[in-house]
Amino acid sequence: MNVEIDRFLDYLRVERRYSASTLDNYARALGKLATLAESLGLAHWSELRTASLQTFVAQLHRGGLAPASLALFLSTCRSFFRFLARDGRVRINPAVGVRAPKVRRKLPQVLDADEMGALLEFPTGDAEAVHDRAMLELLYSSGLRVAEIVSVRWSDLDAAEGMLRVTGKGSKTRIVPVGRQALDALAALRAQESPADEALILRGRGGRPLSTNGVRTRLKRRAREQGVWKRVYPHLMRHSCASHLLESSGDLRAVQELLGHADIGTTQIYTHLDFQHLAKVYDAAHPRARRK
Repeated sequence: MNVEIDRFLDYLRVERRYSASTLDNYARALGKLATLAESLGLAHWSELRTASLQTFVAQLHRGGLAPASLALFLSTCRSFFRFLARDGRVRINPAVGVRAPKVRRKLPQVLDADEMGALLEFPTGDAEAVHDRAMLELLYSSGLRVAEIVSVRWSDLDAAEGMLRVTGKGSKTRIVPVGRQALDALAALRAQESPADEALILRGRGGRPLSTNGVRTRLKRRAREQGVWKRVYPHLMRHSCASHLLESSGDLRAVQELLGHADIGTTQIYTHLDFQHLAKVYDAAHPRARRK
């Protein structure tokens, strides 16, 4: 039965071109499913029943597995059994109809405009600072994921039009705008890079492109140096970009396109930030809301 799991993971890697981190998540979830199959003494995946899977999910929940992790487990199971059904190896999908406990969605943290200004406006007196300024300006300007910025090439940038081609999750490509200050920072970076350098974000060891962990480390260091004491990480830049755009424009669909969200429901979490901000302003300013 592990052969089917290996074939499914190969399918995700080769045909769907999933990232290594996503494949690791799928592999861990399928490891749990294999444990269930072994405990039940199953000889074939077609023998797994919905009731057994539901009982297993309840056991995992009682054991302390978070609702979000349970939801990921069930999503992986549904995809795996769809894969098996496509080749006629199962007739029903036992994961359909099994629900995980409700996930309590946390509101993303953001930097306000003043904090973002403090973070980005550091001196660029040396080559590394020029590089980091361009990297952070681009993260904030275009709302990029950390995996996206490390894969961007100079050939993806159209500086004249202020646009950047980005390859996101599932190898989907989108075109995003790049703001004036980010373009200025990128121009300064381009002026000091060798024409042979293809990766836009360099300055790792030996001049190699930075890893995602390298971006996180650089960002955290710049935040400390600039006196921004919140926990600062690349996705915080993306959250802040989305929140600031939505607050100014109110255009949810445009923010969805910028971020590359397949489902607008994912983008709608930023509207909750707006309402939260409105509530704070109301409580501080309305005559009937202010505390004595």
